[in-house]
Amino acid sequence: MIMIMLMRNLITKIGRISARTWLILFIVSGLVCVFALRANNEHMVRLRNDLYAADQSNGDVNGALNKLRDYVYAHMNTNLSSGNNDIKPPIQLKYTYQRLYDAQQASVQAANQAIYSAAQLYCHDNAAQNSTAAQLACIQNYAVNHGVSDANINIPAGLYEFDFVSPAWSPDLAGWSLITTVIFALAGLLKFGLSKLRR
Repeated sequence: MIMIMLMRNLITKIGRISARTWLILFIVSGLVCVFALRANNEHMVRLRNDLYAADQSNGDVNGALNKLRDYVYAHMNTNLSSGNNDIKPPIQLKYTYQRLYDAQQASVQAANQAIYSAAQLYCHDNAAQNSTAAQLACIQNYAVNHGVSDANINIPAGLYEFDFVSPAWSPDLAGWSLITTVIFALAGLLKFGLSKLRR
């Protein structure tokens, strides 16, 4: 009973407001929504550029990445998702990848240097290898059998590739203005429908 009375009261109030007023409210709210969505996207782009700059300068990459992640997860129209058709994630930290690659390559080179030193000792101590050619062949054979190649370098993609997805709706200016735009559109349509019924 109370719900019916509230609905009648609401319909009466909507009926008192002109269709032009509802249209103006719809347009203003829609414009606010569009500008707020655009501002969300532009702020995300700035945060993404800050992340790329931090990656290039070997700065606070994790801090910049966390700021970007938190913002994307909390705001509409900031989607970085690669989707089904893209062949790579939208965020790729190429300088971070290069630093990780260089570190692993230096590790491989250090391991190979240690193996080469061990090969020299092994082949030098082997009495059967008394000629220089035989010792070189022995060292080469030892290095091939015990060496580490660049093919062993493995960098997990999760260390330099990222893909964040924004929510369908967020409780910010863009989200609330989207709701008011829908409400004003529905109220305007209801007003238009009521005016047609009265004729």
